[in-house]
Amino acid sequence: MKVVINVCYGGFGLSEKAYKAMGIPWDGYGYQFGDDSKRSDERLIKVVEELGEEANGFAAKLKIVELPDGINFEIDDYDGMESIHEVHRSWR
Repeated sequence: MKVVINVCYGGFGLSEKAYKAMGIPWDGYGYQFGDDSKRSDERLIKVVEELGEEANGFAAKLKIVELPDGINFEIDDYDGMESIHEVHRSWR
């Protein structure tokens, strides 16, 4: 499974060019795929692979991370720089 994260301070965001490549109306910010549940969207993966750095929005440096299929993950954010972690189960 492929997931897109931002690997620099500033925050996740897509460029207007990325939106156009996906056929999505530009929202003026590039945050439509900002939440964790959308980061493995096939359209997002494809546009980041095809456009490379041109897919980056303002203050973003997007990277595709590959995870084993079926992994439940969460994205942590510190001042816009993201890391991805497997969600572990716990019982009491």
